[in-house]
Amino acid sequence: MVPTLLPVPFPNMAAPLGLRLAPRLAAAPRHIHCGAARPAVGQWRVQQGLAASSAGYGPLRDLPDWSFVDGRPAPPWKGQMRRQQEEEAFARRVAMLDREMEQGLQRWQVQQCQQQEAKERKRQTQLQPKGASLRRGSSPQ
Repeated sequence: MVPTLLPVPFPNMAAPLGLRLAPRLAAAPRHIHCGAARPAVGQWRVQQGLAASSAGYGPLRDLPDWSFVDGRPAPPWKGQMRRQQEEEAFARRVAMLDREMEQGLQRWQVQQCQQQEAKERKRQTQLQPKGASLRRGSSPQ
């Protein structure tokens, strides 16, 4: 049983596409296909030493499409400039995080040294045992 079309509010206008296709879509069987072709292509590209997707690194993305006859390079294009800025920002972030790690490691080493010194000071200023505990080392006669 195929449902009928809904009445159109304006007779001079055609029904919206969704209303015209709705009965056909409702009656049609639904097949879902999830192919494995895309991951296979990505794996092949990685095995060949290329980027997993064609939008990744490589000469097709990084080299200019043309140059002047006299050998001058083509002016940088928008995507190249954007990627260059992203790479510079990433490099700055890596350098900043490296500095933070170095500072954190130095601070931790200083804290460890201070804790060791505090333990040593505490041990040296600790009250010394007296009396029988001192004589335990010597044999009584």
